Amino acid sequence: MTKPFAVLAAAVLAASPAFAADSYTFDKSHTTVLFQVRHIVTNVTGKFKDFAGAIQIDKANPAASSVEFTIQSASIDTNEPKRDEHLRSADFFDVANQPTITFKSKSVKPAGKDAYEVTGDLTMRGVTKTITLPVQFLGEGKDPWGNEKVGFDITTVLNRKDYGINWNKTLDAGGVLVADEVKVQIAVEANKAKPAAPAK
Repeated sequence: MTKPFAVLAAAVLAASPAFAADSYTFDKSHTTVLFQVRHIVTNVTGKFKDFAGAIQIDKANPAASSVEFTIQSASIDTNEPKRDEHLRSADFFDVANQPTITFKSKSVKPAGKDAYEVTGDLTMRGVTKTITLPVQFLGEGKDPWGNEKVGFDITTVLNRKDYGINWNKTLDAGGVLVADEVKVQIAVEANKAKPAAPAK
């Protein structure tokens, strides 16, 4: 996408100077990968339910921070089984041949208070584009069980045709069934990796 899809995944993963160099993984139970696209006269919302991501946050050198994530395309869910089957077909995500959507960052740049621009390669339906994702750092904290967490949010827009997702139908009254632009929102809560237990 020229105006970034995402995701996800997440770019979410800009670094925050508040942290030392540490590893984090997406907490799937508190992370959402949502999208919204215009359908005739309304907006249809969907999500991907199966994904994984890893973040490296470098306190001393935020530009060295990184993020990678993978989404399983077949996990798409728009709350309508027949539509979801069509979205899995070769008309859209072609999950039989292109089962994953991936993002791998190449650079992280500060862009204001708790804001970052994360540039990297997004691959979807076999097409790779370099995009820049706007990432907002939401904070850090511990849950009641002592797990250290960080949070990020990304909202961006992709053009599905940039990734070869071209299917559409022309309406009798003019216009098309489905818009080209897709709004993507990724809300990430990630868990800090715990030190390995000492060898006995």
